[in-house]
Amino acid sequence: MTSITKPKSTRDFDQQRDLPDAVRVANAMEGFLVEFGPHASSYMNACVRCGLCAEACHFYLTTGEAKYTPIHKLKPFEDAYHRTQSPFSWLAGMVGMAPRLSITELQEWEELIYDSCTLCGRCTLACPMGIDISELVKEARHGMYRAGLLPDRLAQITSNAETKHSPFGEPQEFIDTIHDIEKKYSISLPLDRPEADLLMTLAPGDLEDHQDSIVGVARILDHLKLDWTFSSIAFEATNFGYLSGDLELQGELTCRLIDKAREIGATTILLPECGHAWGAARWEAARWYGGPIDDIRIMHTIELLAENIQSGKIRVRPVGESATFHDPCQQIRRGGLGDAPRVALKALGMELHELEHHRETSFCCGGGGGVLANTRAAPLRQKAFELKRKEVEATGADHFVTSCGQCRLQFDRETEASGWDRQVESLLELVVENMIIEQE
Repeated sequence: MTSITKPKSTRDFDQQRDLPDAVRVANAMEGFLVEFGPHASSYMNACVRCGLCAEACHFYLTTGEAKYTPIHKLKPFEDAYHRTQSPFSWLAGMVGMAPRLSITELQEWEELIYDSCTLCGRCTLACPMGIDISELVKEARHGMYRAGLLPDRLAQITSNAETKHSPFGEPQEFIDTIHDIEKKYSISLPLDRPEADLLMTLAPGDLEDHQDSIVGVARILDHLKLDWTFSSIAFEATNFGYLSGDLELQGELTCRLIDKAREIGATTILLPECGHAWGAARWEAARWYGGPIDDIRIMHTIELLAENIQSGKIRVRPVGESATFHDPCQQIRRGGLGDAPRVALKALGMELHELEHHRETSFCCGGGGGVLANTRAAPLRQKAFELKRKEVEATGADHFVTSCGQCRLQFDRETEASGWDRQVESLLELVVENMIIEQE
């Protein structure tokens, strides 16, 4: 199976910012129109303005500002729909009632959909009409990207992913880092093997801040005697095309993983502790291939742990203390993996003190959806963190654990900024630290 034709090129992002305002608005409209299929259209006509989505949003709850109501963040997208695609768009145009977007409105809106939406989907869960608001926000970003409307740092990181192969850097930088990790931890990390059953992927946060997780996965894969490798040209699980709205880049990054796995004969692509990487690769890969990816399993690390703990292939020593667990939005609410981390925690003998809002109703860490890569959004991230901090403290648990590297980065930064005396722990690293290795 070969990948389908990629979306129309939207590169030269900086040049898009220099285009005349009318052209930028037209580009945004073109990006919106691509998304106005049956699902988006039905959603646009379904909202009854009940406001329940506001009560589900961590940014609205912590600020009390009406502009952070999730459905409000879609107003220009909705206006574009009513102008061009709604059942009465022809009549509205004839009588001059069709709302017209301006570059000023789009610039104001940029802050709402990039700073104050983590694509966490909690509003979607609360909507009585079943509107997938977070999916609509992600689709609206496609038009915003085409108009050159993207927060500066997120734009820079996305550009690095386009020009340097990865936000982390060029393939040679990855190779050098892997060799440095091998020396530092006295471990062998297979790289660029021509054949392997499993292709292991990473996120920039692993390479920069969480190298213990890289080593931990390697030790688990070796313990399970799996045939695996990294690839220097297909190691990047983080998909900044997905986060920024650069649809072409999203397709390129996803296809790079799938195509490399097929090239080396891998039947599994293992994703790291990264939330949106799971959504981009697991749920949207079929978009680029015209159908399901039947020959390759796209697997999250937490699935690997849970399945092998349940089968007895991974055994761990009991820790014997209490823990509370932060459910990452993309893995749990939008990914269906709610049981997997609890299998690991139970095996570790940890008494689970659930947060007040947990599993599918868990509040976001506040840094997902590209918000952590957006410097301007720091005050909002801090407010979201305070909500989570209060819930963690209320449990009285000894350990604060999660299974998402992006969530860990958000908590680490906000913990340091606030002076909180708690540390978030990686569930993967806890399993590795307590894994029983029998001598042969």
